[in-house]
This record gives sequence, structure tokens and C-alpha cells, in this order.
Amino acid sequence: MPSEQRFTRTINPLQFDALEPKRFEDLVRQLLYDFRQWRQLEPTGRMGSDDGFDARGWEVISIDIDEEYPGEEGETPLSTDRIWLVQCKREKAIGPTKLVEYLENISKEELAGLYGIIIAAPADFSKKSRDAFRLWCSEHSISECHLWGKAELEDSLFQPKNDHLLFAYFGLSLTIRRRSLQTQLRAQTTIKRKLKRAIEKDTGVLLIRDVEDERYPYTPSDLGEPAEDENHALLRWWVHGDARLTHRGLEVIGRKYFAFIDRDEEHWDAANVLDDAPLSQHQDPWRGRVNSRDDRQKLYEFWASLPEGTAGWLTIWGIIPLEHIVEVDDVGDDLTEHPHIYVKVPKGELRPFGDSYPVLSYRHGWGNPPDITLDTRVEKFPAEFRKPFPIELESPRDESQPGT
Repeated sequence: MPSEQRFTRTINPLQFDALEPKRFEDLVRQLLYDFRQWRQLEPTGRMGSDDGFDARGWEVISIDIDEEYPGEEGETPLSTDRIWLVQCKREKAIGPTKLVEYLENISKEELAGLYGIIIAAPADFSKKSRDAFRLWCSEHSISECHLWGKAELEDSLFQPKNDHLLFAYFGLSLTIRRRSLQTQLRAQTTIKRKLKRAIEKDTGVLLIRDVEDERYPYTPSDLGEPAEDENHALLRWWVHGDARLTHRGLEVIGRKYFAFIDRDEEHWDAANVLDDAPLSQHQDPWRGRVNSRDDRQKLYEFWASLPEGTAGWLTIWGIIPLEHIVEVDDVGDDLTEHPHIYVKVPKGELRPFGDSYPVLSYRHGWGNPPDITLDTRVEKFPAEFRKPFPIELESPRDESQPGT
């Protein structure tokens, strides 16, 4: 059967344009605190009349001065601060011309003592814009210039040290997401250990229950309601055997048919009218084996008479992903001592499986059975025991067994 469609979980682009202009300035200013060591960082843009400065910072620098050779009396001491200008433009697009226009608006008085410039905007700056920005800064003797576009801002916010800002401004926390994933992983490993114990306890027979079902263990006839079909197909609990844990999750036998495997190891057939997977009435009081003993005996005798080395089984394995399993109760109840496995089952589904796949195997366990394709099926069993298979049956074994 086709597996359920899976999606990659991603984080959408951050919505900087949803922030008010002054909140965007606050965000950029708070990102600046780790950019350099500041003596002072002023939010000048919040007061208006900022002369082109949305923030102004004085960077502390270290200058070693030989105390044995002090300067002459009256000399101006060396400044140990560098002045930075920060401009914030909450615009989605800024071209080279507009960018240079913003720079030209800086007053000559402010520009005279300026060491570095940072322009931050949630825009994708082109190479031409970045080149024009660096050229202007070089022509005006600006020692350092940084253009923080949308990519740079997101890169900075996604760093662990800035997770608190990511949460404060956008309500998103990668730390919380990681903790959530850790919690989910711990829950799955706990479920896996419980499943292992449950399988070992009852030789692989499990009672699988829909976690939302409230009618267990009563059938409609028990409740005085109109009876369903004799197999109780609509009941929201199932008893399955031969449970095992694999990399796919919990696997159980969903259906099992008598099969024929040709000696050419290519052609095959299966008596898919009679499902031999149901357990006994003792093991499964609801759907225990109801097939006519005469029919099964007749089929068994035909199957046993097949040429030596050609008798086999067609097994449909049902897969329950670990993330679908809510809880494991290995105690059972007074009706059946089988461990109860509570799973999330989509509404309308008649089986608890997230996926399934077919496997051909020889009766005696040796040989190289073929992959199952409908065009290699032949008519070997009597017509009364055969019926068409759904196209979903085709599922090459190498898809379900990586590395083979």
C-alpha cells in the first residue's frame, strides 16, 4: 500500500515588516550589544530629530600608552572610543541609488568623527547595492561598514545566544523546539522499550486499540444495536500476532495467504480468498478464525501437494509508526491477557496501520522468493480461492528493507 505523504517541517521567513519601525530599531540595537564592546549605545532614533542616527554607539578600544613617556602638558589625550552610526530602514527593497541617498543625508559634522556605519533593513541587498555602499564608505574615509540585510538579521537571530530575542519579537524559540523534540524522542524510546517487553511477554500477540474508542469491549450486538458483518470490521480494536519491532516501527501480520512460488523465482500465486492470519477464538474473542474448517482443509491439501520447494506464504505486514503509539499497557484485562497498545487511528480507517507491505516466503524458509508484481502472478490455485489483488499490493522488498 502507498505510504502516507510526509512533509518537511520548516520555519517560515521572519516577518520583520510586522514590527513597528521603532520596534525594528529596538531589535537591531539589541543585536548590536554582542557586536562590539560598547561604552555607550544610544537609541537616538526613538526621540526624533536624530540627524540620521537611529542608534549611536561608542566602541571601547584598547590603546597601550607607555606611562614612562607621558605627553606634553596641554596635549589632548588619545581617544579610546570609536563612534558608530546605525541606521534602521524597515523597507523590503532598497536599491543602490536609494542606499547612497540615505548615506548622503548624514551631516558633514557627524561624518567627520565617524569610524563605522551599519545600515540594517529587512531587504535582500543586491551585489550592486553592497558595492555602492562600500565604495561610498571608502570615499568618505569610513573605516568599517556593515550592511545587515534580511539574511544577516535572520542568521543572527537564529544563533542560540539570541534565542531570547527571537522569542521576544517573533514568538519563536528554537530552544523550546529542541526541548520539544527531545521530549518527543524520550517518549518514543520509552514506548519502544515498553513494546519490547510487551512482545516478549505474550509471544508477539497484541491487542491494538484506537485511543479515542470508548466502546471496548462491546460489539453492537452486545449493546442491542443492529449487528455489523460477522467479522466485526468496524470495531476499533484488533488482535494481531507475530509482532516485531523494526526501523519502521511496530509491525504485525495484517493478512496471510497460502502461496505458490515458481521454481524460476519470478512467478507466483496466492489463495487470497482465505485469510489465514486471524487467530483462534481463544486469542481473539471478537474476530477469531471463522473460516470454514472444510475450506481451509481443502486449500491446505492442495497447497501441501504443490511440487516440492514451491509452497510458500504471502504475508502482508502492517506498520504502526512509533509516533502513532500513545501508550502501552502490558497488564491486559480479564477478557484477554494480551498487552493493550493504544494508537492514534484516523477516522474511517478499518485498520490501525500507517502503511503495509507484502512479502513472499517459502514454507520451509529457504530460497530466494521473488518481488511481488501483479504481472508475474500466475493461476495456480483453484479459482474458488483466488481473486484480483489491488494495485497497491506491488511493493518491492528492497524498498522496505534498505541495504539489501
